[in-house]
Amino acid sequence: MTQVLFDYTRQDAQGASCTAHAWAKVPPPLNSAQRKTVKQRAAELLEQHKAVLVAHYYVDGDLQDLALETGGIVADSLEMARFGRDHAAQTLVVAGVRFMGESAKILSPHKRVLMPDLDATCSLDLGCPADEFAAFCDAHPDRTVVVYANTSAAVKARADWMVTSSCALAIVNELKARGEKILWAPDKHLGGYIQQQTGADMLLWQGACIVHDEFKGLELDLLRAQHPNAMVLVHPESPASVVAQADVVGSTSQMLKAVIDGKAQEYIVATDNGILHRMRQLAPGKTLIEAPTAGNAATCKSCAHCPWMAMNAVQGVVDCLELGSGEIFVDETIRQQALGCITRMLDFVAQNPAAVAQPAARGTVGLTPGMGAV
Repeated sequence: MTQVLFDYTRQDAQGASCTAHAWAKVPPPLNSAQRKTVKQRAAELLEQHKAVLVAHYYVDGDLQDLALETGGIVADSLEMARFGRDHAAQTLVVAGVRFMGESAKILSPHKRVLMPDLDATCSLDLGCPADEFAAFCDAHPDRTVVVYANTSAAVKARADWMVTSSCALAIVNELKARGEKILWAPDKHLGGYIQQQTGADMLLWQGACIVHDEFKGLELDLLRAQHPNAMVLVHPESPASVVAQADVVGSTSQMLKAVIDGKAQEYIVATDNGILHRMRQLAPGKTLIEAPTAGNAATCKSCAHCPWMAMNAVQGVVDCLELGSGEIFVDETIRQQALGCITRMLDFVAQNPAAVAQPAARGTVGLTPGMGAV
């Protein structure tokens, strides 16, 4: 594996942390009466503006519920992109992080795309600046450029393919079969896992998700000893020592499928703990255990939650629809350049549906209620 050291630093020259800024912007919790009032107002505004709410599995549970209750969707980034493109609504409210809103705008330039908080970003996006990435690509012109969804529109504009964790293995296998060498960005753990699984010739950018990078192999081994019958579910953005202990390695939707369909009673889950809300709804009789992280305090063993995802709240949906705030704009030249890599992925998935796991409800074949095909 070639090491290309383009890691981003988590603090600026004054020691200010971008994650600290994000945590400071996380809305305070509401009491039950406030939650009911705000959710009702958000639902009214979605109907009034003929808008649809597209939410990621990692955002607040109230937002996930609001999306499902109002005809929207809760999904991973692949299905979010497809749903927003194909839905008739001309206003999309994207609850997630900024690259998700940008992807929606790239695919649907004629639609208005709003977000609860435009400051909600991603460490993988931050760790792959467009100018440095362009120089990296220029230095390796013989390679096919494959970027993870967690990148800016400007980075996607330099890519041949975009992938999500749902379809990355299948697409890289296809490129390898064609004899293509790959330049991969930005997640080193996901890239390393795909490289190990496929044997593809991959040059890796050295980015990491600040959430998944904190899972610890030794701590997971100790936890497994305490729960010997638990199934271990791991997102491939996690370190290799964690992935090596997994019963299932997959995207958020694939991990959700494993809990719904699995025969085990206990599941150790190594991804952002926002997904536990939907897992509990779709598999209510099963025990979910958060995988151990380094923690953010001496007593914290499981603190796996993205601060930027946590910035999303139902009040933000109200604000962006009432005030017109949080609108996503993408430069038209960049949009057109980025469109190709996303469309190529969506076309591949449409032509190769078996390449992506298809979650199914218990006792049915096809779609999981409220989740859709992923």
